[in-house]
Amino acid sequence: METPTLTTLLKAAVASFPSRRAIAVPGKLELSHAALDALVDAAAARLAADAGVLPGHVVALAFPNTVELVIMFLAVIRARAVAAPLNPAYTQEEFEFYLSDSGARLLITNAEGNVAAQAAASKLGLTHTTALKDAAGQVHLSAFPSSGAVQDHPGFANEPSDVALFLHTSGTTSRPKGVPLSQRNLAASVQNIRSVYRLTETDATVIVLPLFHVHGLLCGLLASLASGASVTLPAAGRFSGSTFWTDMRAAGATWYTAVPTIHQIIIDRHTSKPEAEYPALRFIRSCSASLAPVIMEKLEAAFGAPVVEAYAMTEASHLMTSNPLPQDGPRKAGSVGRPVGQEMAILDEEGRHVEAGKSGEVCVRGANVTSGYKGNPEANEAAFRFGWFHTGDIGVVDEEGYLRLVGRIKELINRGGEKISPIEVDSVLLGHPAIAQAVAFGVPDAKYGEEINCAVIPRDGVSLSEEEVVSYCRRNLAAFKVPKKVYIADELPKTATGKIQRRIVAQHFVVLPAKA
Repeated sequence: METPTLTTLLKAAVASFPSRRAIAVPGKLELSHAALDALVDAAAARLAADAGVLPGHVVALAFPNTVELVIMFLAVIRARAVAAPLNPAYTQEEFEFYLSDSGARLLITNAEGNVAAQAAASKLGLTHTTALKDAAGQVHLSAFPSSGAVQDHPGFANEPSDVALFLHTSGTTSRPKGVPLSQRNLAASVQNIRSVYRLTETDATVIVLPLFHVHGLLCGLLASLASGASVTLPAAGRFSGSTFWTDMRAAGATWYTAVPTIHQIIIDRHTSKPEAEYPALRFIRSCSASLAPVIMEKLEAAFGAPVVEAYAMTEASHLMTSNPLPQDGPRKAGSVGRPVGQEMAILDEEGRHVEAGKSGEVCVRGANVTSGYKGNPEANEAAFRFGWFHTGDIGVVDEEGYLRLVGRIKELINRGGEKISPIEVDSVLLGHPAIAQAVAFGVPDAKYGEEINCAVIPRDGVSLSEEEVVSYCRRNLAAFKVPKKVYIADELPKTATGKIQRRIVAQHFVVLPAKA
């Protein structure tokens, strides 16, 4: 059987559902699968014929969530080049690192441009061009006048081994690592996502996550397009709690996927300003960070849809495990489900399998997993051992094969020899009726080596003291797990994708030494 590519999956959806809606922006435009495919083919031809983009060239994309980004991202891949989507809010210094580390040869932005990205590209000697969409919807490259050769371009034949996407890990404890993902990797992940969530052409979703991150890109966008389904991009180019349900109703949405922080915003808005009615959703998906069981319960009660929590990493082209839909098996609160389309093992430090119920490192292997980090032999040696990709996460698998994450190896808190999972403490904190958001983290301690601290955000209009939080924890946690210090805050620092990462929060509230 021929190994599929992302391009063949997308082309198959176009052939099966040419006239169905593929992508829309409320009040602005709507494109069918056939129309989107034609625009992508034309843009790919322009990249090759006019911009001189060759197979393997890295093309950086710095856009908000717009149709132009979707077209250019797919066009770069179709031209057998490598798409490197970047956060448009990066500083010039950050752009310099990511452009340089990826080996980018061309930077493309929207018509408004990006001052920091353009300054970085200029310093590195890279060409910058804007993507301009004309009245007919065709996307042109401002720096490359049409040569007339586009009409004669023979097209492209994507190979499974073609590197299609280049992303970086978050780099919270070390320098960000470059992750190349091939057409084969992306196709495998898209097929896994479609399978476990039973996505079809009748589905629709609103993209609430940035498309420079693997979660929104793979699960929200690409899996939908490959299913013949439709996606809606918010008119503002990013998530907005005030327009979310309006967009969902207009899209005829059947599901959405988000990080816990966004789920919390949606729940808070429902509590303070409920909608007259909500669309009938098949499911709600949560991924990219641990979802507290109490938030899962609130989502299901508020919107009448099952919540399925999943586990993913950039290195695995996003999805690794997921709770099933109700018709396919039980959902377990506090668990990230079972492996989807790949093998998973819990291994000890010597690479031996750990029995069910015992903790060890979560390891995976499959067609969706990257072949290795770019130019980083030390990271590859550490991550690819015993025939498995080592995630760096500690987990426990039960007798039914469901995975429960304990925490990152580097985030487990070692208090005088007692290993504490910050995820467990988070879950208890979020059970307090006055706490809206919470995150626990370890800090150095002269007596115990490490001690546990936490930061919490009270619910609107509610007063909360450190003593109340500590007292609540004493009633619900073993004594050694109770936070020694509680920070009451108005907000918590987040990544660009809305994730709350412990190391960043700890550095915000406490001055910590660098961690190896």
